[in-house]
Amino acid sequence: MSELKNRFDFVYIFDVQDGNPNGDPDAGNLPRVDAETGMGLVTDVCLKRKVRNYVQIAKGQADGYDIFIKEKAVLNTLIDKAHDNPEVEKVENKTEAARKFMCAHYYDIRTFGAVMSTGKNAGQVRGAIQLTFARSVDTIATAEHSITRMAVTTEEEAKKQSGGNRTMGRKATVPYGLYVCHGFISANLAQQTGFSEEDLTLFWEALRNMFDFDRSAARGLMSAQKLIVFKHDSVLGNAPANKLFDLVKIEKVCNGAPRSFNDYAVTIDKDAVPANVSVEELI
Repeated sequence: MSELKNRFDFVYIFDVQDGNPNGDPDAGNLPRVDAETGMGLVTDVCLKRKVRNYVQIAKGQADGYDIFIKEKAVLNTLIDKAHDNPEVEKVENKTEAARKFMCAHYYDIRTFGAVMSTGKNAGQVRGAIQLTFARSVDTIATAEHSITRMAVTTEEEAKKQSGGNRTMGRKATVPYGLYVCHGFISANLAQQTGFSEEDLTLFWEALRNMFDFDRSAARGLMSAQKLIVFKHDSVLGNAPANKLFDLVKIEKVCNGAPRSFNDYAVTIDKDAVPANVSVEELI
């Protein structure tokens, strides 16, 4: 594995059409919205889940690419297995040894970090990659749609229906929304967790492809549209991330409400990028 020797900052732009990109359980699973501005939100946790799912599909049972936070996982059981490993049992500092074992075996731990002090202590890990909430460029218009099902669940329900076995439901969507997420990759933390150049390549691959493996009727059409990566020529970095992000401009170029990515123009002021920082569009 090649050690990561550069800091990265990136802008990830994706969109949704006629779907719910991230339902809010505190609001009846309606699309998440900033209550003050009306901008749509997608949590970092939602995006990380899609990355984890993609890695599971892409790597299967490959050594070093298991996923710690996955469906039906019992986390303390996985931590206990690390402590029971012969290589961990024979050292004096079992917490540190178990932490290294978990980083080596679980992709999402060395990538995003984890708290592993809930059972046998394996410490805490700050992941090499951190993501912000994604925020829509413009306000979103959430819509609720009534839907019907031509069936009922039980015989008792069927007897109560007078006009056929119809049941009613609701579905919430966003007609269109373009979302922007910002990310940060620390080479210093990567060296602590073992996050490698190969791991980074897999992460970029996940951002490009993960929506294609996350299709559902509820999410409509979600697509990755742009991945703009700023690579610093040092571990610590050569420019503030927010200054680099300001070089990316997203402007609406249509009249009326946008309904596709073509209704926006995305530009990068490459002339203003510092000499010791490179910029690349991976999508």
